[in-house]
Amino acid sequence: MCKAMLETDKARVQFSECYPEELIQALLAVAAGEKKQLYVVGGTVRDLLLERQSNDLDISVSGGAGEFVHHLIACLKSGALVDLSGSGEEAARLVWRNMQLDVAGFRKGVQTIEEDLQLRDFTINGMGIRFEQLAASDGPLEIIDPTGGFADLSSGRLRHCPAAFTDDPVRMLRGYRLQATLGFVFEKETEKEIGKHVSLINTVAAERNSYELDLIFDSPRTTTTLWAMYETGLLQQLLPDLFKGKGVGQPKFHHLDVFEHNMLALQMMEEIIADPGKYFPGMESRIRSYFDDGTVVRGLKWAALCHDIGKPETRGMSEKNEGQVTFYGHDEVGREIFSRFAERMRWSNTDKENVAALISMHMHPFHLCNIARSGELTKRAALKLCKRAGDRLLGLFLLAMSDSLAGQGEKKPEHMEDEIVALLDNILNIYEENIKPVLTGPRLLSGRDLIADFGLEPSPLFSEIFEKVELARVEGEVTDRAQVMAWVSDFLIKRKTDKKTDDVEQSSPIRLVKEK
Repeated sequence: MCKAMLETDKARVQFSECYPEELIQALLAVAAGEKKQLYVVGGTVRDLLLERQSNDLDISVSGGAGEFVHHLIACLKSGALVDLSGSGEEAARLVWRNMQLDVAGFRKGVQTIEEDLQLRDFTINGMGIRFEQLAASDGPLEIIDPTGGFADLSSGRLRHCPAAFTDDPVRMLRGYRLQATLGFVFEKETEKEIGKHVSLINTVAAERNSYELDLIFDSPRTTTTLWAMYETGLLQQLLPDLFKGKGVGQPKFHHLDVFEHNMLALQMMEEIIADPGKYFPGMESRIRSYFDDGTVVRGLKWAALCHDIGKPETRGMSEKNEGQVTFYGHDEVGREIFSRFAERMRWSNTDKENVAALISMHMHPFHLCNIARSGELTKRAALKLCKRAGDRLLGLFLLAMSDSLAGQGEKKPEHMEDEIVALLDNILNIYEENIKPVLTGPRLLSGRDLIADFGLEPSPLFSEIFEKVELARVEGEVTDRAQVMAWVSDFLIKRKTDKKTDDVEQSSPIRLVKEK
């Protein structure tokens, strides 16, 4: 790491740019009134030294954290207090405007800031600076660094503080989050320490683990970080279902077992996200717009990692082709397995469904590629896929691309990736020209029409008629209201005729004899 990035003078400038003068003066005033020493600590100091933007502020105070925040709110005449105290530690959060300020008393009853800093998670978070020094316009700026965090920050090293992981096991996962977001490397002894205590991660509240995993999946280093977690055994604790695929062989269009294929699909997804135009020529702008929703990228990575998570439970052997492995229904089983994981991790229903839906649909593009090889893709097939995928259509094809790139066996169809791109292009064209005008344009038939003009009563038949009319419009069979009404009339007449025929056949003595 460049030493210039760690110049302490720049930290003071960064501090004044990150935090409003109104808040700085209020902190100084309350500290003076209570005659307490304030220290900027933890991730705030780390980010200041790295010149990273931060909207949060971590403060240590010699005692009375809750009371201090109450007085701070009174001084600011606004803000809300959130009590963060627990396990004998006193801490409180001020939520003010778009910022969070966390104030904590010294941990475990220690008496000095030096002792307190040694009780943190990693040395790069074990540094402090007196608040009044950072708030001043000039003068000395001393970094309190009892664990050697400054040197570790300079060399990009993650080294744990004493008893870090037994005091709070989520710190193991937080370390990997720091690796993912900062690109730092673990010290060997720290990796060994994590390996000793990986099972403790199961004692951590699911929401805390989810928070750290979200940040790992939001980073550009998700795959390398998960492999590092695998080496210590932490990943196995968090995602045991993923490891059921280890050693599970696949058909010859794959070259890896199920576990390694899932991991490689994640890596390929990260590469697609970084450069979508390389894999989908001419569609980069459209795909990057799809990424504007911050949760989309995270969900795509989860879908890639877990798309074949259902294979171990569905593995079988083909009855037609001796020796051929099958995984019938692995997409739906995978959906169920992932949904249970997401529920355990306290995901929102929306986030869970987005990933689960992609997993359940991930084979659809390949099925349609098979159809397209032997003939033209029908508008009916395009409509079915577009309606099922909805807003996830682009994501589904990104997932198919990552899946295809992660399978390089000798029996893999040639030019599979080109077929995926061509199929997506075809479907998007059909959508724009034929499907979108029908789905977004004026309705030509309503339930009232079916009741008033055809004497029908509300029933499942209504949905059947609407779906068939929609398809007829997409295929250009009907284009206006008069044609739609005539189509419905013909449909009902034919349906009535077919029903009479079925009734006659069911009561026919000849049929009964044949059935015997």
